Amino acid sequence: MTVKPFVKWAGGKSRLLEYIRENFPAELGKSVSRYCEPFVGGGAVLFDILTRYSVSEVLINDINAELINTYRIIKETPKDLIADLTVMQEKFWSLDTEKRKKYYYDKRERFNCLKANGDEAANPEKAALFIFLNKTCFNGLYRVNKNGLFNVPVGAYKKPLICDLKSLNNISKLLQKVTIMCGDYKQCLDFADEKAFYYIDPPYRPLTETASFTAYTKVGFTDKEQIELGCFVDKLTTKGTRVVISNSDPKNSDINDDFFDELYSKYNISRVTAKRMINCNGDSRGNVSELLISNY
Repeated sequence: MTVKPFVKWAGGKSRLLEYIRENFPAELGKSVSRYCEPFVGGGAVLFDILTRYSVSEVLINDINAELINTYRIIKETPKDLIADLTVMQEKFWSLDTEKRKKYYYDKRERFNCLKANGDEAANPEKAALFIFLNKTCFNGLYRVNKNGLFNVPVGAYKKPLICDLKSLNNISKLLQKVTIMCGDYKQCLDFADEKAFYYIDPPYRPLTETASFTAYTKVGFTDKEQIELGCFVDKLTTKGTRVVISNSDPKNSDINDDFFDELYSKYNISRVTAKRMINCNGDSRGNVSELLISNY
């Protein structure tokens, strides 16, 4: 079966899957039987591996608590989630443009209330609102302000598919074998060994000073964090773990910018062409080079 991510996610890898797949270790599903994603995001690579390869243990992690809450709810109580989304979809579809706006902003306010006052326990209502907002907000963005509150305006979709029944049920089945964690990627280090494969897709290094959209949480990801991630990759390598890393290619904007070429100089670096799908300016959605880096 083919399973697509349940949310549209900035930096999602659906359109790069064929290139990433070419970099999977040949032993995946055989002697390499464990898989980890420390920055799972929308899960395009995760679902590709779960549907194509036989892996015995899977660990996913992300620092975005609302995203991880949604993964947990899809895994544990998909029927309740589907019921809530069905109600919201039917209501949203029935409204005219002005009433849709009010409905959307009421839901956004409720989501932020839950977000501000939430805890670590799985929250079905927050998961349903997370998906609803993703499917109806402007351009499918997930962006928060300095207080960590979701601040994307309503989109202009005629009949958005808010409840994808088949996809959510399929994802729930796949997630049954998956361990789900929320927090800093470094907590995934203990999972590493010679039988493990890690796909690492961190917040991308911005190509320009005005393109620094990394606000999936209120915590940024600067060059300092990119360098720390490089050290994390080195630690995985010493454990015999196979690793593939994605990131932006600085040479798109400055041919002399060797930041990642230097940071990952001991590894294999390839450049692939990707189309940017999330940008507030449609004219800025073009083909750019991205990096795929592997330690084997």
